[in-house]
Amino acid sequence: MFHVGDIVARLSHRQDIFFRIDQLNSNVNGERSAILKGLNLRLLADAPVTDLVSKRPMEIANYEREDNKMIYKKLHKLTSQRKVDQDDQREFFEIPGRVLQLDGDQDYLSQCIKTYRQMGIEAKGICKSEIEQPRVIRKILQENPADILVLTGHDGFINGKIDFHSMDSYRSSRYFVESVLEARRFQHNRDALVIFAGACQSNYEAILSAGANFASSPKRMLIHAFDPVFIVERIAFTPTDQIVSVKDILMHTITGTDGIGGVETRGQMRRGYPRSPY
Repeated sequence: MFHVGDIVARLSHRQDIFFRIDQLNSNVNGERSAILKGLNLRLLADAPVTDLVSKRPMEIANYEREDNKMIYKKLHKLTSQRKVDQDDQREFFEIPGRVLQLDGDQDYLSQCIKTYRQMGIEAKGICKSEIEQPRVIRKILQENPADILVLTGHDGFINGKIDFHSMDSYRSSRYFVESVLEARRFQHNRDALVIFAGACQSNYEAILSAGANFASSPKRMLIHAFDPVFIVERIAFTPTDQIVSVKDILMHTITGTDGIGGVETRGQMRRGYPRSPY
């Protein structure tokens, strides 16, 4: 028996990704299926219950440990580079860009906000489902001034679909597109409000066309829950008089250019002088 909240993997995919069961459903024939959310990937998928296998606590711990090691390596590289940059500019103080993140997953959101703050970035997180985000984004932006907006959650290319351009082929892409359009009606300048939007396998071209600076997923790949954090860190700590190198910024992500892409964007950090001794 499976229950909502159980950690499982799919037999048909060689148990490569661990998921948390989000919903359990039954059809008219009594066949049961599950809606699954990736444990560390922003993927929303479905599977018949017969395709699922429960994961033991030790397996989950090992899976999370390997994932944490990968995240730590990326964060260590980012912070080490930033320390070198700061040492070269010791007489200045820094005000990194402010972040506002809307996410359809409270667990992911909490992890992201905690990491932003550990890196010295002012950040606020608001949990809103993907379908809610377009309706609330303008009001939230009015009440929470930000330099960088992150619109994330879960997505996925629906099994059996063949049109990569149709919004009907994706679970959440239309909501990310609508949210970006609403945010751009509030602030049209891509350098005054930097936007990252999308999740696993999202309609990359449509999200960028709506006005996002960065989006997923060029090759309809899975993206890691922390990939938006790595993008935001580089933008937040790049001075406003510099253009963020798209190629360089993507090298700092876990997914790389298969999962995330974007356009040239100004940094959002302001330097001040002189630095106070207090």
